[in-house]
Amino acid sequence: MSDRVAQLPPQPLPAPPTPLGEGSRTFVRAFRQDDAEEFTARARESADLHAPWLPLPRDPEAYAVYAGRLLDDPARAGHLVCAAEDGAIAGFVNINNIVHGAFRCGALGYGAFAHAAGRGLMREGLGLVLRHAFGPLGLHRLEANIQPGNTRSLTFVRRAGFRREGYSPDFLYIDGAWRGHERWAITAEMTADARVSDGALPDAWPTPRPQRPSGR
Repeated sequence: MSDRVAQLPPQPLPAPPTPLGEGSRTFVRAFRQDDAEEFTARARESADLHAPWLPLPRDPEAYAVYAGRLLDDPARAGHLVCAAEDGAIAGFVNINNIVHGAFRCGALGYGAFAHAAGRGLMREGLGLVLRHAFGPLGLHRLEANIQPGNTRSLTFVRRAGFRREGYSPDFLYIDGAWRGHERWAITAEMTADARVSDGALPDAWPTPRPQRPSGR
């Protein structure tokens, strides 16, 4: 019997996730179940940033349920916003309650992680999600329902070109009470008009990333 240890052929690395959209600083991609370790670590680091507005999964079991809903439910579409430089997860923009037919609408849920907050990554990432929603997903309208005291979130959608449409009292049961929310929305026409008006782009609409040469 030979003392030489048999050399196993190298195993191929898992394929990198396919971007759903790419900008100069970020790309967006679908959730995966094997993102659990990074996502939950970021959620734990960002607990103070998100409280009391946004409960997120902080352990693998909770993440499996959370991601499973986004992956398996046709009325949901989850998007991770990742830094272009290293692929690190900066945050997420999810589309919930998707309705097709004559409505073609959905409701946004989003959040930045603490290490990426204030760097403009989520602003670009939201723009990429809007392009994907109003393009391949075939949607016409996206809504964001925000508690009046959540000033960061209100500023985020306002800068992205959303319009305020009203206020819904007792809209969602959060943190032990029914909470009123401001209603904000954006449509495909609004984004198209903004892109051609005076040559100005809203903050949420990133300059398209140059296409990579073939063969790389």
